[in-house]
Amino acid sequence: MTKDFSVFRPSKALGGRDQRQPTPLETLGWQPFFSRQVSADELSETPPVRIVEVHRGAMHVVGDGIDRAIVPIDGVAIGDWIMLNPQRPGASRILARKSLIKRRAPGTDRHVQLIAANIDTIFIVSSCNQDFNVARLERYIAIAFEADIAPVILLTKSDLAQGVEEYLAKAQAISDLVPVIALDARGDEPGTKLGPWCKPGQTVAFLGSSGVGKSTLTNALAGSDAIATQPIREDDAKGRHTTTRRQLHLIPGGCVVLDTPGMRELQLTDAASGIDSVFADLHELASQCRFKDCRHEAEPGCAILDAIEHGAIDEARLNRWRKLKAEEAFNNASLAERRSRDKEFGKIVRRIKQAKFDEGGAS
Repeated sequence: MTKDFSVFRPSKALGGRDQRQPTPLETLGWQPFFSRQVSADELSETPPVRIVEVHRGAMHVVGDGIDRAIVPIDGVAIGDWIMLNPQRPGASRILARKSLIKRRAPGTDRHVQLIAANIDTIFIVSSCNQDFNVARLERYIAIAFEADIAPVILLTKSDLAQGVEEYLAKAQAISDLVPVIALDARGDEPGTKLGPWCKPGQTVAFLGSSGVGKSTLTNALAGSDAIATQPIREDDAKGRHTTTRRQLHLIPGGCVVLDTPGMRELQLTDAASGIDSVFADLHELASQCRFKDCRHEAEPGCAILDAIEHGAIDEARLNRWRKLKAEEAFNNASLAERRSRDKEFGKIVRRIKQAKFDEGGAS
């Protein structure tokens, strides 16, 4: 079933001025969704902090009057809120997430990698050059839809491109639910055009390939050059990895921004409804096929094949839909197998430990 993403459009009310100054926690993204999870006693004993950086040996957390490194906590992602136990940081409680971006980890290791938590808007960044790829944009949008995060497509380097209208048309054709904005990542355009989504208390993320301008956009919103940037290669428009780790940046007087390294692999998992929402027309047509298990290849009474024959659907788009659905199903199955094996291995370990304990007791 597809989801209703009409709430993803920025409200006109966002243009109004909020006379009340946000609290330090609210500037970091603290919202009623999180405050409803804690009691007054817990707030006084274990203050809320947000994870802004994750390193191999430590995590950086920030809160109201708190800015420190703590020991890593299993199962957390950058952007998570935790109730910090000052004496035992490792025992801090992780609050339920408003949203979570995840993927199947790159390579052959079968596990889910957490990218970021509690994001309000994903800016999917692509350049108006050889980097532009409809299939990649669809993949990012599916992840956003699945996580209930508002996606916005940003087309950068529009000032250098010939035929920007063509790039805009291809991006706008992906989904009526996703705004598309062409802009120059430098100067005043990001602050002006992205303002409706970048209000204080909001958390936004820039996702895309290396070299598309994610760090430049963050700098433009912040009005500084604090984040290093590099030019793309001229021969193939490929970017260089300037950002090497995910990090939250607090924009003075504005939102919290997640800058991320370019991701070479973005394998989908647990994203079936997100895919259906990106390809809502195909999902609807599939429900009209004669057979419920129709594969839309040669079956009689296939509504999708009929639409292709009459020119109502682009066959290339159908193939991309098939590929994403097959990938998502395969990854879900392989991850489930991994979890099952890990569970069985855990049982074996516990049996061995119990047997050793029983032997020790018997002696």
